[in-house]
Amino acid sequence: MHPDLPRIIRTCRDLRFYRTSMISNGFFLQPELIQTLNKAGLQRMQLSIDGVQANETTQKVLNNLKKRLQWLRDHARFEVVISAVIGACPPEEADEVVSFVRQLGFGARVLLVHDSQGQLRLSSEDLKAFENIVDKLPRRWPEFSGYRRELVRGRPAPFKCRSGSRYLYVDEYGNVNWCSQTRNVWSKPLLDYTLNDLQEQFYNYKTCNATCTLNCSRSASLFDNWRRQPAVTAS
Repeated sequence: MHPDLPRIIRTCRDLRFYRTSMISNGFFLQPELIQTLNKAGLQRMQLSIDGVQANETTQKVLNNLKKRLQWLRDHARFEVVISAVIGACPPEEADEVVSFVRQLGFGARVLLVHDSQGQLRLSSEDLKAFENIVDKLPRRWPEFSGYRRELVRGRPAPFKCRSGSRYLYVDEYGNVNWCSQTRNVWSKPLLDYTLNDLQEQFYNYKTCNATCTLNCSRSASLFDNWRRQPAVTAS
């Protein structure tokens, strides 16, 4: 975790960003840190949990995080949203994660494991588990596009991706990328980023859009789907 994270959050609030949120694996959460994040003005924290039991693929599981989730329940004044991930552990474990999260009063979602290009890779059992869990969850407006249901059925779900404009992914080197899965496709240093870059990337067509599983990119682009985007790629 970045040592200056609370100061970064406070700066974002002072700059009046629309929403100041963070993504965490949860392992470093302690009551003292949660209180510090409260004071810094954090508005939302997102965590994803891969299953219940640790395996050779992941340690980011419910059995390792229960105490930290309870600390969040007891101390956090910001919104907490937790995603069960299907594809890294036995699919039935995702259902258990969602049930536990909802008992704590947190927002719950279900996400799909993707490959290094952000594309879907799930078994038939995973797909059944996804459909089962989604049917149990209350509908939230970012999900109304139904793109996940299309993807799990093997159908494309194209959208006009505004990454690089509405959504900026800044990596550990200070470079802006479209998203975490396109770091080798296009990037530019954040300190050199200009209004012209925001405008250019808003209209820049991304060829990976039809099978993209990244909700960050999709939800940030949702409001602008009616606006034009010429079918050209970045140079």
